[in-house]
Amino acid sequence: MGKTKPHLPVKLIAAITITATELWKDVKNKLELLYSPIDCAMDWYDFTHTDYYKPEMGENLIKRMVAFEKLISAEILSQIKLTTNDLEDRYAIEGKRQVNIDPGYICPPKLVLATTKDFAHRIYLDKGIFGDIHLKYVKQHFQPQEWTYPDYKEPAVLRFFEKVREIHLLQLGGLAS
Repeated sequence: MGKTKPHLPVKLIAAITITATELWKDVKNKLELLYSPIDCAMDWYDFTHTDYYKPEMGENLIKRMVAFEKLISAEILSQIKLTTNDLEDRYAIEGKRQVNIDPGYICPPKLVLATTKDFAHRIYLDKGIFGDIHLKYVKQHFQPQEWTYPDYKEPAVLRFFEKVREIHLLQLGGLAS
């Protein structure tokens, strides 16, 4: 029989999709007040990988991935998703989002995203939130799954998450051994 042990702290990440860069400063400030300073961020890129958000958010969306300095308990991911959903609602205009925030976390073997949508590859967490093992770490690199979102398969995005994983391991020190 296996023995239970506490899960190591994880590195909070978020994918931010917005309609205009002018929104970023305020969104960033709110996220940092909630979770801690952002210690790693990608440059913005044009989000042209899907039309999923087009009816609600329009065209010419930009996106970036960020990671937060403070490590968190994996158990609070569902609460973080509920909080970021509320934050998205605050920026909505006539019911249409201007900001989409997809939180998740990195731990040594994987990247997990929080979502409200259930599918066969997602595990129920709490309060209507599911966890999606979006990337797995194999042979010193993050590897996409068959369901991984197209932009998460991009080499620059994968390299970013590998860099965040390295920061996470440094933050854990000897705990991950």
